[in-house]
Amino acid sequence: MRQVIADLSASRIREVANAGLGRSDVLAFWFGESDEITPIGVRDAAVASIEAGETFYGHNLGLPELRQALARYVSSLHKPVGAERIAVTSSGVSALMIAQQALVDAGDEVVAVVPVWPNLVAQPAIMGARVRCISLHPRNGAWMLDLDELLAAITPATRVLIVNAPNNPTGWTLTAAEQQAILDHCRRTGTWIVSDEVYERLYFPDAADADGQVCAPSFLDIAEPEDRLLVVHSFSKSFLMTGWRLGCLIAPPSIVEELGKLIEFNTSCVPVFVQRAGLAALAEAPQSVPALQAHLRRCRDTLIDALQPLPGIELARPRGAMYAFLRVQGQDDSLALAKRLVVEHGLGLAPGVAFGPQGEGWLRWCFASRDPQRLLKGVERLARALRL
Repeated sequence: MRQVIADLSASRIREVANAGLGRSDVLAFWFGESDEITPIGVRDAAVASIEAGETFYGHNLGLPELRQALARYVSSLHKPVGAERIAVTSSGVSALMIAQQALVDAGDEVVAVVPVWPNLVAQPAIMGARVRCISLHPRNGAWMLDLDELLAAITPATRVLIVNAPNNPTGWTLTAAEQQAILDHCRRTGTWIVSDEVYERLYFPDAADADGQVCAPSFLDIAEPEDRLLVVHSFSKSFLMTGWRLGCLIAPPSIVEELGKLIEFNTSCVPVFVQRAGLAALAEAPQSVPALQAHLRRCRDTLIDALQPLPGIELARPRGAMYAFLRVQGQDDSLALAKRLVVEHGLGLAPGVAFGPQGEGWLRWCFASRDPQRLLKGVERLARALRL
């Protein structure tokens, strides 16, 4: 066993979930997924594909019709993107790992903006890279980027910059001006950008700065096709398809065939019936995604409005993703607190330390709930725990 693998930390979220294993009374908000099932039209498309006998291998890069549909969908939100730039992957996780396999050699320097979902910093470490973390900074519960600090950390020796915005777990979102500054700087240093944009449609700008935007700012809005940029998308979040494991990479056209080789060596291809489900999800997107976005905004506001009056709670209203990131005054061990909440009060939250040391002392609460009243029941349990 390679030492870097032995040194990987087990999921702290799973550790908390295991503490509540088998209990039907737990209100679980620890995992990053909605409790709504995949829409019926998407499920029916997969069933029809299976019944039609589409159970064989497909193309490494995905069904041509799915790549074309993804290109149309992405182009409706950003600058035009051709199907030749798209590689379909077995989940957004796989897309992120393939990006690191394509770009990173042992000993390379990688810079990552944190706190972040732990896979994003573990993946380059698995490849033997040296990962340097640049932390967002909390101000009254809102997490902010020190742009000068980040740009100073990216030098010609930096092979890859990893950024996730909207961010899991903090909800922080890059501005268009920040993205332009980062892209310009990385062009000068020759650094690749791996941008995890899986939450781009789960975006809640204030009315004053919305300007008609239906998604978060993207590097695709400003980049040229051959820029050193890989953008990762997933069907998991805004299409309610977490268990389907379907994602994609948007890359410079000159390297897409090379990405196909890596897909072959990782998973060979995405199951055809899963891709048919993805096609159905894209067809329904003009109606389904705005409806989900509006529902999650209501869930966010319900939760934040209920949490903010609690004594000793620090948090801000996130602009993106589907998480409230909160701190309880005097509680610095987030894992111990999360375990106590689930064991003693039946409330399942993710410990902030699961997202790196920068998240220690914080808790992540996924507000993607079919019933906002369930969120209020969770707040009642937290309030009861804080009174004890």
